[in-house]
Amino acid sequence: METFLEILREVLKGVMRELSAYFIRKAVLENKKTTPRRSKQKGGSHKNKL
Repeated sequence: METFLEILREVLKGVMRELSAYFIRKAVLENKKTTPRRSKQKGGSHKNKL
């Protein structure tokens, strides 16, 4: 009986750990602010007029 309770306790610890990690991860990802993006500079050579 004791071993069953120990196994059950370990399983519950694992479940609680996974649930807390899931909710923390979800909260962090939802509150993550995106940085404003710069427009890409156009490539190619730009010749100066002389």
